[in-house]
Amino acid sequence: MKVQVCTRCVMDTTDKEITFDEQGVCNHCHNFDNVTTKKWFPNEEGKKKLDDIIEKIKRDGKGKDYDCIIGLSGGVDSSYLALKIKDYGLRPLVVHIDAGWNSELAVYNIEQIIKYCGYELHTHVMNWEEIKDLQAAYLRAGIANQDVVQDHAFFASLYHFAVQNGINYVISGGNIATESVFPRSWHHAAMDAINLKDIHKKHGKIKLKQYKTIGFWSYYFYYPFIKKMTAVRPLNYMHYSKDEALQYLKDTIGYKEYGRKHGESRFTKYFQNHYLPTKFNMDKRKAHLSSQILSGDITREEALNELATPLYDENELREDEAYIAQKLGMELSELQRLVSEPGRCYSNYKNWDKLYGFMVRVKGFVTKVLGKNVKSYS
Repeated sequence: MKVQVCTRCVMDTTDKEITFDEQGVCNHCHNFDNVTTKKWFPNEEGKKKLDDIIEKIKRDGKGKDYDCIIGLSGGVDSSYLALKIKDYGLRPLVVHIDAGWNSELAVYNIEQIIKYCGYELHTHVMNWEEIKDLQAAYLRAGIANQDVVQDHAFFASLYHFAVQNGINYVISGGNIATESVFPRSWHHAAMDAINLKDIHKKHGKIKLKQYKTIGFWSYYFYYPFIKKMTAVRPLNYMHYSKDEALQYLKDTIGYKEYGRKHGESRFTKYFQNHYLPTKFNMDKRKAHLSSQILSGDITREEALNELATPLYDENELREDEAYIAQKLGMELSELQRLVSEPGRCYSNYKNWDKLYGFMVRVKGFVTKVLGKNVKSYS
C-alpha cells in the first residue's frame, strides 16, 4: 500500500489512525491549529503568564528547602530548562534517575549543569537486576513502547521525592514546540502500572521489590487533588527552538551533543532508531519533525531532508546491539530475534483503558455540572 504523506507536515499513514482533508492536510495539523495553540504562548503573553506562575511557586515554597522539583536526564529539553529556572531564581530539588542506561556524555552533561547552576543533585540508582528483568520482559512482550521501564521509573520516583519533601510543583521539560504531534496509535501511556505489572507477571523472572510504580488513582486523583501537585511546563510559555537551546547549552556550559535524539540513554537510542522502525515501521522522527514544522522552527523541506538520512550508522548499531544484549544477559541472537518478530499490541495485556474511559466520562459530567473544565494531573 502506498504511503500517503501530509501536505503540511511529514506525518503519514504509518500512523494507522491518521486522516486527511481534501487538501491532504492531516488531523494532527488541524488539532494543532484548533486545540494545541490555545495552550501555547511563545510570546509576551506567555512571558507574563510564566512570571505569574514563577511568583506563585516562590510564594508557596517560602520557608521550605525546595519550591519545586525537576528531573534531569541530560537531554536538551531538561538541561535547557534547568538553566532557565536558575535564571528565574527557583530553588529546585534536582533529581536524576539512573536506570542503568546512561551514556558517558549524559553523565558529563549533567555534571556541567549542576556545576554551573550550583544545584545539589540527588541521584536515585535503580536496582539493576529488577530493571534488567523488567526490560527483558518488555522485549519478550514485543509491544511498541519499550521505554515504559525507564519512563515509569522516572516519573514514579519524581513524584515520591516530591511528596517526601513537601513539594507541590513538578517542573517538566515537556513542550509543544517539539512534541505537539504524538500519534495515539504508536504508543500506550507509560504510567499504566496495570499494563506494566501484567507484562512482568507473564514474562519476568524475579519479583520487583524496589521498583516503584504509580497506580491509576494515585496518578489521576491522589497526587493532583489530595497532595495538590501541579505540573508546570515553562517551555510552553516562551519561544523554544531545539537548535537554539542546544547552541545556548554549548556556549554556556560546554554541553556536548549526542548526535541523535535521546542519545543520553543507549537503550532509548536503540529502541527509537532501530526497534520501532524494524518491528512496527514507526519512525519517531516524523512526529518530532512535524511538531517543529507546526511551531515554525523548521521548514517541511528541512524535515524531509532529515528523514532522508539513515536512522543508524551500521557500525554504531552493531556496537549498541551487542552492548544491550550483553547488559541484559541475553545472547545477541535472542535480542535480534525478539526485534525481528511481529510486534504485539499493549492491549494483549491487562491495562487501564476501562478505568481511563470511566474517568473521562466522570470528568465530562463534572465539567458540565460546574460549567468549567476539571484538570487532572497528567
